Amino acid sequence: MEKTQKALRLHIALLGRVNSGKSSFLNLVAGQDISITSEIAGTTTDVVEKTQELIPLGPVVWLDTAGFGDETKLGRERMARSLKSLDKADVAVLVCEGGEIGDVERQIIQEVEKRALPLIKVYNKADKFDITQTDGIVVNSTDKSSRDKVLNMFKAELIKKAPEETFAAPSIIGDLVKEHSNVVLVIPLDDQAPKGRLLPLQVHVIRDCLDKGCTVTSVKESEYAEALSRFKNKPDLVITDSSVVDMVNRLTPLDVPLTTFSILFARLKGDLFKLVEGVKVVRKLQDGDKVLVAESCTHHADKNDIGRVKIPNLIRKITGKNPEFVHIAGCDFPDNLEEYKLVIHCGGCMSPRRLILSRINRCEQAGVPITNYGVCISELTHALPRVIEVFKGVSETYKNL
Repeated sequence: MEKTQKALRLHIALLGRVNSGKSSFLNLVAGQDISITSEIAGTTTDVVEKTQELIPLGPVVWLDTAGFGDETKLGRERMARSLKSLDKADVAVLVCEGGEIGDVERQIIQEVEKRALPLIKVYNKADKFDITQTDGIVVNSTDKSSRDKVLNMFKAELIKKAPEETFAAPSIIGDLVKEHSNVVLVIPLDDQAPKGRLLPLQVHVIRDCLDKGCTVTSVKESEYAEALSRFKNKPDLVITDSSVVDMVNRLTPLDVPLTTFSILFARLKGDLFKLVEGVKVVRKLQDGDKVLVAESCTHHADKNDIGRVKIPNLIRKITGKNPEFVHIAGCDFPDNLEEYKLVIHCGGCMSPRRLILSRINRCEQAGVPITNYGVCISELTHALPRVIEVFKGVSETYKNL
């Protein structure tokens, strides 16, 4: 559990007005002093993340946010950051001081509803207020002796309201191959590969294959043709890195299913239909069109970085046009999406699914197409029709664009 990636955990955002007792509630449920608490309003000044195991939900990430209702300039900046945390939350928890549902609480509820998040209400400070509400749980977060009772009540609410996929770990290839299939993974070890280890999405795929009882053969792109010649029977599925999809597509027999790691993660972490719909804009880009290239994590970019160098160069080469590429990384996602003709997002291998879905939703609201690295590269190398053929319905979507 301790090594479970944050991206694979249920994310729970704690929200409420200043000094409503969010941090005290978190400390009570977690059973340890994670967040600093004080009678002074506004003690929490930034989003505090804490990982925990909540049986039967499994590993979770708590997002303890700064309080709402502080109308100072700094307070408004804290509130904006608190709202950003909702973009990666799976569940929102509104902690109220007593039974009060005022303008601040209604604003929070509105923001939660805007993102279609399940909401749990916690009415805190039961030792000071006469709380009669029945649409949430009533607690006294400073009473440590009540932890087991509060934890059980809270888990019951989470079980009722958490996303369905929380209780069944999604299978990345489970519906693509039968048990005991032969799967070939084509993994380049170029300057983009981390030294001495594999990328998280590659590890995830290998583990999913093993869970399915599959035989996994991993090869570098330079060894792929020879590896194919050694198979007595053709592979049941080939999965390749997007950077070599053009070559692997040409070498793979047409009767062997083929896809990419990034396409698999586009489905696992986001909405593959939307990302395939968005890619149609790539070939229509014109000189000066603004294209946002977005990564959801940060890393050191080298001279061959896929988002900053390879994809822009490939777009320029294939389209003959020179769009303006704007690059962002990490938690920031711009509010001025209307300025862009297209958003090209990373695979999101280190991000929670909710964050990627939130960004797709924001692009849709702004009327801006969005695609991802793997879908974009496959489209520009004419491999996309083939690498999405294994996904029911997606091929039809692409053909109808």
